[in-house]
Amino acid sequence: MTMTTLRDEAVMLRAVEPEDLEVMSLLENDASLWECSNATVPYSSHVLREYIKQCSYNFFEDKAVRLAIALPEGIAVGFIDLQNYDHQHQRAEVGIVLMRECQHLGLARRALRLLTDYSRSVLHLHQVYAHVQSTNRPALRLFRAAGFTHTATLPQWTRCAAGWCDVEVFQMMLEAPCG
Repeated sequence: MTMTTLRDEAVMLRAVEPEDLEVMSLLENDASLWECSNATVPYSSHVLREYIKQCSYNFFEDKAVRLAIALPEGIAVGFIDLQNYDHQHQRAEVGIVLMRECQHLGLARRALRLLTDYSRSVLHLHQVYAHVQSTNRPALRLFRAAGFTHTATLPQWTRCAAGWCDVEVFQMMLEAPCG
């Protein structure tokens, strides 16, 4: 990986383009994913189009960035986010979603590696973290396989279809600790 391309032989991370609207709409409006994302309503194409148009891609100002996860030919198959950036503590939260037909192919793990490399070498973050519902087995496996450390369980943290779900906290340190 080079800092400017954010790619490997199977996947690349790139800015979200207007052509990604259909994939974004499918994922954002998939009600089965809302529990994981805290979404509660569908998004119109107009709202998503405006979101894409208004993205400044200034991570430090916006405290967030969304990148398309794309196949080598450029076709978006999902998205990976850094959000809730904390300048003082140099950390940000990771979110990731892939089209169902592209899951279990190693693409999410590759995208996560590219994002953590970028977070370390370009954004100079100290750590990235993720909150994962304990019922989301694929995401739990993903973060473990990607080298994140499970550091906490937040009991009954989110409301879910089954009532209340625990949330697992995963962290990855990107630089050595002070002292």
